[in-house]
Amino acid sequence: MTDNPRPLTGTDRFGSVRAGRVRRTVPVVGFAARAAGGRVVAGLRNRAGDPEALDRFHHQTAERYAEMLGHSKGVLMKAGQLLSTYDVEVGGPLATYQAALQRLQSDAPPMDFATTRDVVEADLGTQIKDAFDEFSPDPIAAASIGQVHRATLIDGTHVAVKVQYPGVARAIRDDLANTELLATFLKLGMSLTPRAMRTDQRSAAAEVAERIAEELDYRHEARSIRRFAELYRDHPFVRVPDVVDSHSGDRVITMTFLDGLGWAQARTADQELRNRWAEAICYFGFGAYRHSNLFNADPHPGNYRFREDGTVGFVDFGCVKQFPEWVRRGIVTMFRATCDGDRHELYRLMIEHGFLTADTDLDVDHAYQWWAMMASSVNTEQPHTFVPADSTGLVQSMFDDGPIGLAARKMHIPSDYVMLTRINLGINAILSELGATLDTRDQLDCVDGVGEPKTAASRAHAAWARKRGLPFGLTERS
Repeated sequence: MTDNPRPLTGTDRFGSVRAGRVRRTVPVVGFAARAAGGRVVAGLRNRAGDPEALDRFHHQTAERYAEMLGHSKGVLMKAGQLLSTYDVEVGGPLATYQAALQRLQSDAPPMDFATTRDVVEADLGTQIKDAFDEFSPDPIAAASIGQVHRATLIDGTHVAVKVQYPGVARAIRDDLANTELLATFLKLGMSLTPRAMRTDQRSAAAEVAERIAEELDYRHEARSIRRFAELYRDHPFVRVPDVVDSHSGDRVITMTFLDGLGWAQARTADQELRNRWAEAICYFGFGAYRHSNLFNADPHPGNYRFREDGTVGFVDFGCVKQFPEWVRRGIVTMFRATCDGDRHELYRLMIEHGFLTADTDLDVDHAYQWWAMMASSVNTEQPHTFVPADSTGLVQSMFDDGPIGLAARKMHIPSDYVMLTRINLGINAILSELGATLDTRDQLDCVDGVGEPKTAASRAHAAWARKRGLPFGLTERS
């Protein structure tokens, strides 16, 4: 979400959304064809002595790409936001597309207060003045689907009220009914960066569509908040708000207000405090699916609230996935095999969980190198200090000509794992910006239930989990 947004009326936002399966798909298909042809021409010009031809092509295409998604005001814009990753500074052509997609995260002018009031009163069935003692007319944050206002309940409880823009749900659901639209969009993205890891565009599109549909469903998000709030109840350094059911509905979620510093202030805090915040982010981001099957797939620091006692509050749960136990166990065991250096077990698990086919010609060592790069912050001298390379290495490796890039192009991402890479990249980018120094191996062992905790944070987390009777990552579950 973005701060200090400019008001926009609800009819301005979605009054001109283009409808219809054919009309919404044709621009994407046409752009994909033109982009593919343009890349060939740029490549020929480059070889003919114009060294800037490819750079010009990628810059112009990325700008048009972002413009097309921004004007779509529907599922394409939301998909572009989901597929962008927070502040991963990569080089080359990929950086151009990443920068263009990141703009979709911030181009979100809000609706005016009259429209906000209409939505809240219609959804709650009562006037704002009767439901709230105070309700700020100016939103504190705005995004593509809704915006957030500060308010106070009649009993004095400070709350945050998330209000969905009128018309957004219908616009996006109309797009989701077009089964070709997202698949074409993903195919377009992959055609622009042809060396990326392979994936089934239809399966990936179905996964992205499911996350988007759930984000539109505020009752579903309210359930996710409750589940995370219960999971992290009484945690020593992770805070999750509580839903106020009496003031929530289909297009409004009211939750207890979490105070704290914003991201800009957090980045300039004392390094020791930033390290503690980084620990909280890791135990939240990677601990949830170790202790349960829940996974919050939106690692954006604009949704975090940093307190000077070292705790971090997490306030957005629109993009949540519940892993099937088979998938959750696969993630944990593949990562453990990597960190333990068990190459053959990792290879067996990669075939078992669909990353490789049984007849693959990718050898054990190359497969291990790719995963070892993903686990590089763990498989190194501890504690580890995060630098930009921790968030760029994975992305760059998928596009280079070395052994890791070769391995990536012979692997396949099953649809259940599509969002996992996003949180790995996103959290690593956040930790890098914090300049955090952490014992990441101790964190991993702690959430997986291996050995005895070594640091104050892991001891506190492990004691909390045991007191709550929670399973750990490697715990067998039915």
